[in-house]
Amino acid sequence: MMKNISDFIKKYRIFVILAVVVIIFFVYKNNQTEIKREDKGYTVKKENLKDVLTLSGQIDADEKVSLKFQTSGRLAWVGVKEGDFVKKYQTLASLDQRDLKNRLTKYLNTYAKQRNNFEQTKDDNWNYQYALSQEIRDAVKRILENNQYDLDNTVLDVEYQSLSLEYSSLWSPIEGIVTRVDTPFAGVNITPATAEFDVVNPNTVYFSVTADQTDVVNLKVGDRGEVIFDSFPDERYEGEVSYISYSPKTNEAGTVYEVKISIDDKTKELPLKLGMTGDADFIVKEENDVLALPSGYLKKDKKGKYVFIKIADKKVKRYVKTGDEIDGKTVILEGVNAGDNVYD
Repeated sequence: MMKNISDFIKKYRIFVILAVVVIIFFVYKNNQTEIKREDKGYTVKKENLKDVLTLSGQIDADEKVSLKFQTSGRLAWVGVKEGDFVKKYQTLASLDQRDLKNRLTKYLNTYAKQRNNFEQTKDDNWNYQYALSQEIRDAVKRILENNQYDLDNTVLDVEYQSLSLEYSSLWSPIEGIVTRVDTPFAGVNITPATAEFDVVNPNTVYFSVTADQTDVVNLKVGDRGEVIFDSFPDERYEGEVSYISYSPKTNEAGTVYEVKISIDDKTKELPLKLGMTGDADFIVKEENDVLALPSGYLKKDKKGKYVFIKIADKKVKRYVKTGDEIDGKTVILEGVNAGDNVYD
């Protein structure tokens, strides 16, 4: 059987070779057809490329305070309500001060009495400071020192009570809008944890975003971008980077940094409120009127980067010189021309 096959091949060798050539030819043509049919390629052209960095964040303010009383007591007076505008150092509320004032009066009386005792003791023992006996001089020195200590203690009592009276009134260290009043009615017994007043200065609002450690290096103070608030999705507003945190934010899953974006006066006219969310877009890289193609068409070997271009219905390997990669496309400096068809 094997001898018969061998004799057949020898006899019809030329026909066998021709058949193989025909098969290879048709396979090649079929592959070319598949390339044309499936891989439409990409036509190199000049483009404007932008790499946009989008960061999410929310409205915050540089000047905002949460005010609480330092001690418990009965709330005697509340002078503001939510939505009121207050000036700097304006009093917001106060506790019942009758007991504090009585204590202060008592300490003032004690001070006055001690002051008289101080002067009398000093007069009674003044001459003994120069007695001939060392023992007498030492005793008088101790009497006068203790006399001074007693007077100093009464002064401290008055100062402490004066501070307590001052702390019974709550005042705002900034001007702004009262955004929260925990206990709006007088006559209620409160503790420092149950009576809180929040004040925000609307003139100091900014847009706070967080940037990953790989993104924050692309930003610097003074960069301008566009801000889109979720509450106003159809409008775009200008913003400028005013501050980039040097240390990462705590309690975050990754290493992220706060970036403060100041907003212009026109944007501040919007009814913005703390916590409103949105996005900020920054152009971190831009190339205009350059040859470019999708980065997926680029190949690389030991000699460098190359692409396949179409010449006479064939894919030809051609090495290229590339520039920056922007938004998924690579700038081509040399190697291809506008209008060339590039294939994968």
